Amino acid sequence: MTRDISHAAPRPVVSTGVADLDHILSGGLTAKRVYLVEGAPGSGKTTLALQFLIEGVKAGERCLYITLSETAAELAEVAHSHGWSLSQVELFELVSEQGLDPDQAQSILDPSEVELGETTQGVIDCVTRIKPSRVVFDSLSELRLLAQNPLRYRRQILALKHFFSNHDCTALLLDDSTAGPDERQLYSLAHGVITLEQQVGDYGTERRRLRVVKMRGVRYRGGFHDFLIETGGVSVFPRLVAAEHHRPFGGAFVTTGLAKLDQMIGGGLAPGTNTLLIGPSGVGKTSTAMCCGLAALKRGEKACYYLFDEGRATLIARATSLGMDLQPYLSTGQLQLFQIDPADVSPGQFASWVRRAVETEGVTFLVIDSLNAFLQAMPGEKFLLLQMHELLSYLNQQGVITLVVLGQHGLVGNVTSEVDLSYLSDSILLFRYFEAHGTLFKAISAPKSRVSPHENTIREFALGPQGLKIGDPLVDFVGVMSGIPSYLGETPLMATDGGS
Repeated sequence: MTRDISHAAPRPVVSTGVADLDHILSGGLTAKRVYLVEGAPGSGKTTLALQFLIEGVKAGERCLYITLSETAAELAEVAHSHGWSLSQVELFELVSEQGLDPDQAQSILDPSEVELGETTQGVIDCVTRIKPSRVVFDSLSELRLLAQNPLRYRRQILALKHFFSNHDCTALLLDDSTAGPDERQLYSLAHGVITLEQQVGDYGTERRRLRVVKMRGVRYRGGFHDFLIETGGVSVFPRLVAAEHHRPFGGAFVTTGLAKLDQMIGGGLAPGTNTLLIGPSGVGKTSTAMCCGLAALKRGEKACYYLFDEGRATLIARATSLGMDLQPYLSTGQLQLFQIDPADVSPGQFASWVRRAVETEGVTFLVIDSLNAFLQAMPGEKFLLLQMHELLSYLNQQGVITLVVLGQHGLVGNVTSEVDLSYLSDSILLFRYFEAHGTLFKAISAPKSRVSPHENTIREFALGPQGLKIGDPLVDFVGVMSGIPSYLGETPLMATDGGS
C-alpha cells in the first residue's frame, strides 16, 4: 500500500539543551529517533548528553542514562561541576565484571525470538519499566567489545535502534571513535550523526568544534562550529553566514574627529563600511582608531573596542595622554573595551561576541585591534581571510562602522604584512615612517575608498598632548612611502615648526 506523504505533519522536535545547537539543527532533534554522538575521549560527549537529559527533565519528561563506561558516581560528579542535579534522571549502571566479560557473546534481538544476554535484558527491562522519552547509551565502544565481530555488532545496533524507536525514545548513542576513522557502519543506521573534536595546539587552551555529519530530513547548517565546555554546560558558536543577516540602515557620512582626515577619505566614515588602518608598530594606527571612536561616542553612538595587543589600562592611559578621555564613556557603558587573549578565544566565539554586541547591545561603531593577534587564533591564513570576510560582510550589512588595525613588519624601507586584507576593505588608511632632516616623521595617506572620491595625497601625521594632527600634502617630497624621501622644496614640517 502506498502512503500519501504530500501533507505530512511538521517534524516533532526536541531540544538538545543547547540553544545554538538547536539553531544549527533547524530547531532541534527529530523526536523518537536514534542519533550517534561521536568523538575522542575528552571531546565533550558526556557533558552534551547530560545537558540533553537535563533539558528533558525541565520539560517534564522521563530521562534515562544507560552507562557501560562510567559509574553513577562519576556522572554525578560531572553534573555537580555544572550545577546540575541528576536526582530526576534514572541512571542504569552496567559496569560489572559479569556484564563486561568479553567471553560472553551478547545479542540484542527481538526478545520473542532469541534469548537475550543479561546485559541486554537489563536494558530492556529498564526502558520498559521507566518508559523514558529521552535515553543516552554510553558507550558503544563497550558494546563493540561485547559483540566481538562487526556483523554481530551491526545487528546489535540495528536492534537497539528499533527497540528505542518502538518505545518512543529519542536516544543518543555515544561512541569514543576507538574503532578508527574507517569505522563508518553506524552512520547508515543512525538518524543523525554529530561529531565532536578537540584540538590542542603548541600553546594556549584546547579548541573544540563540532560538525553535523548527517541529519535525515533536516536542513542543518553544515561545516564546523566552535564550542566551549564551561560551568553550566556546552556553549556552541554557529558558523557565521553573513548572507543570512541583512537589515536596512541609512545615514550620511560621519566625522572621524579630524577635519583633514575627513577630507582625505572623501567626507568621513560611511555607515556599513569597514576601514583598514595599516602600518608599522607605533606609527599611530590605534590612536587614530581611538580618535574616530571618540567622535562616535560624542555623537551618542555605542562603541565596542576589541583589544588583542596591549593592555586595557595602557590603552586608556595612552588616550588620556593624547587629550582623549575615555573614562566617562566606559563608566556609563556607552563604550565597551575588551582585552582579549588570542590564545584563549576561538574565531567562532569571537564572532558570537560581535553579534551579541551589535544585535543585543546596539553597537554601531566597532574596532578590532589588531588583526595580527587575531591571526594567532586561526589555524591558517586562508581560514583567517574566510572568517574575516564573513565577519566584515556581516558588520557592513548591519550598518556598523568598523575599523580594523593591521600591523606591518619593519619601520622604514621594505615594510611587509603577514596577511593581505586590503581587498576585503572598503577604505584604507596607510601609515608610514619617513626620515628627513635627521628626524623620524610620520605620514598618512588614503589609497582606497569604495564609497567616495578620496585624496591621493600623502600628508604628515603627528601625535601630541593636544591629540592627533594632520598637515598639508607633502608636495615637496619624493619617496615618502619608501621611508627615505628626497626633499625638493621648502614645505615646513609640523614636527619641526609646530604647525598644524
